[in-house]
Amino acid sequence: MDDAAYPLISQSRALLHEWVASDSLRKHCEAVSASMRYFAREDGADEDLWGAVGLLHDMDYERHPNLELSETGHPFVGVRHLREAGWSEDVCRAILSHADYSGVEPETPMEKTLCAVDELSGFVMACALVRPDKSLFGVEVSSVKKKLKDKAFAAKVSREDIATGAERLGLPMEDLIAAVIAGLRVQADRLGLAGTAEA
Repeated sequence: MDDAAYPLISQSRALLHEWVASDSLRKHCEAVSASMRYFAREDGADEDLWGAVGLLHDMDYERHPNLELSETGHPFVGVRHLREAGWSEDVCRAILSHADYSGVEPETPMEKTLCAVDELSGFVMACALVRPDKSLFGVEVSSVKKKLKDKAFAAKVSREDIATGAERLGLPMEDLIAAVIAGLRVQADRLGLAGTAEA
């Protein structure tokens, strides 16, 4: 997919690479962006804006993981940088809203979608990585649901956050999972999860 038509996505990807060295965190942000873009297309919303929010939501996590949940860490540091750089309040608010300790409740469709796809995007990627072909094209909704019940699989992923996200969007869990799988498949090459199948 040609990103030249998406200036905010190109700009946010450059910023992500400036702030984040870890390949796994970059891929997580790319996955969340892919899911956000899918939902934006489905909803007739601004794909460039939603995709940029997905790329930037964890831009400061590597440098400022914020284990103490204070305003000196993630996502407050990143948002301060974005505001100083002239990014819109829509972007800044959405990023704040995905941290349940920020005091910013997700209200808009973009904010609710970010909260819903954040953990699930990473989880679906983990499901693809344990497949012999390391491909998103073989991941099915039923297998993701089964692995969600296995608390030992991708144990750090909050099942509660995923369930709350689906509820906020008013979607059955199956539909949320199917949408995230579809969104990630579009960017399978970028995520390194095209396996032997071609997008």
